[in-house]
Amino acid sequence: MRLTRCPVALPLQPGQTLALPEDAANHLVRVMRLREGDACVLFNGDGSDYAATLLAVGKREVQVRIDAARALDNESPLAITLLQGIARGEKMDLILQKATELGVTAIIPVNAERTEVKLDAARAEKRLAHWRSVVGAACGQSGRARIPALSPPQALAAAAAALPAQSLRLTLDPLGEHRLSALPPAPAGGVVIAIGPEGGWSPRDRQQLGDAGFQGLQLGPRILRTETAGLAAIAALQARLGDL
Repeated sequence: MRLTRCPVALPLQPGQTLALPEDAANHLVRVMRLREGDACVLFNGDGSDYAATLLAVGKREVQVRIDAARALDNESPLAITLLQGIARGEKMDLILQKATELGVTAIIPVNAERTEVKLDAARAEKRLAHWRSVVGAACGQSGRARIPALSPPQALAAAAAALPAQSLRLTLDPLGEHRLSALPPAPAGGVVIAIGPEGGWSPRDRQQLGDAGFQGLQLGPRILRTETAGLAAIAALQARLGDL
């Protein structure tokens, strides 16, 4: 029987007894209906799964014992960073969820000229917390023990300027210079794939991407929606250079 996996933002080690954070406790007890004595698996992004047992379930606190640790080796050899134009509501959740399942290393939400979602500081903080819960849940479902890095929303130019120096930088373009079958091996910094928001990249956005070293990748003659484009590109890159 597959045990319930749950992310926790805490250091973990075998033999440890600890009180779970509220979100993890709610998930295990109120959503998954675990009780005292039940087993589960916790992970914190360090690459290991931690077998745990619920010791006490109270109204205000849930205590667990860490029984054992097991290092996982299911990460792709290809480091993929998804630079994603912010999409609305459930579309963004879908992108984050499926990109995590497909094995991305990092996700950078960006504001572009045609981004339809405008976030002030307070809304951006709440949205980021929600997005992180989506990514954590996707790791739990897909069996990953490494949680992709998720950056706060930022301007496209700032995000492009902060990317790893040695990386292959691609954006989808039916007329692009690269074909999937002819892509070179990924450099040390991995691959960065830039996907526009619902309205696509504006001419100024494309200029900024070009100035930052992004090149066009052909991925078929059709125009893909933002929630399709990134996932198709990640799957194709994993099949060509990664572990699919």
